[in-house]
Amino acid sequence: MIDSIRENKVALKGPITTPIGTGFRSVNVALRHELDLYSCLRPCKSYQGVRSRYENIDLVVVRENTEDLYAGVEFDSLSPEAREIIAKSGGKINPEAAISIKPISPANSRRIAKFAFDYAVANNRKKVTAVAKANIMKFTDGLFFRVAREVAQEYPGIEYDERLVDNMCMQLVQKPENYDVLLLPNLYGDIVSDVCAGLVGGLGLAPGANIGEDVALFEPTHGSAPKYKGLNRANPIAFILSGVMMLRHLGENEAADRVETAIADVIAEGKNVTYDLKADRNDPTAVGTQEMADAIIAAMK
Repeated sequence: MIDSIRENKVALKGPITTPIGTGFRSVNVALRHELDLYSCLRPCKSYQGVRSRYENIDLVVVRENTEDLYAGVEFDSLSPEAREIIAKSGGKINPEAAISIKPISPANSRRIAKFAFDYAVANNRKKVTAVAKANIMKFTDGLFFRVAREVAQEYPGIEYDERLVDNMCMQLVQKPENYDVLLLPNLYGDIVSDVCAGLVGGLGLAPGANIGEDVALFEPTHGSAPKYKGLNRANPIAFILSGVMMLRHLGENEAADRVETAIADVIAEGKNVTYDLKADRNDPTAVGTQEMADAIIAAMK
């Protein structure tokens, strides 16, 4: 599959959008790298009727998709490559350690920062917060912050600030209303997007998009969730909302609004929803994946 895409990549013309929610996460990660889908966009929004400790959450996570510890550059314990790196560490690394490399480049940091600010401008967002751990990783995360600051100067109408990732997690739990668009490197973005999903009711409500210059893939934050395959039990909202994101990406805003309004109505009614959206997760009136999807379709008519 990847080879086929590689062979035909040169033929891609304009934005090509493909909803993707099946297959294993490793395939999705491979697609992100192969197609240079450098931006992972994960909005987290409250819907009336969802059980949550929070209300009126409206956050967007912008995650760099191609670098950081997810770049896939690793060396096993006792491998020649690991031994070479360890020998140069001055005794700081255990001799039997496995090694992962964390690349952060100016070019890729700049393009993800510009994506975050362009998104903020296009969607009437007021603030971008860059998140990293620059007090410890001064060269890699420090570079990410430095480039984000430079890009922020090009957008005087958007407020900019920075947070260390551990503090950011606490801030999201204590006062999420203070934040808007979150800009993060790959690993932190993955973690923080799950935190944000928890604020709005869980991964079943968290859509996502992976966007590059020519191609966009849309998938829920939870990925393929193979353990729920064929059970007719999983919440379909994250998957359907990913389709809503695809419609908006294509400029089909009226259709996107119709689908999202139907989703909101079904959740607010609380009747035809999956077990995780019931007040009691053992509620026998909970419906399955297909039944909830059918209710959303009916609400659109």
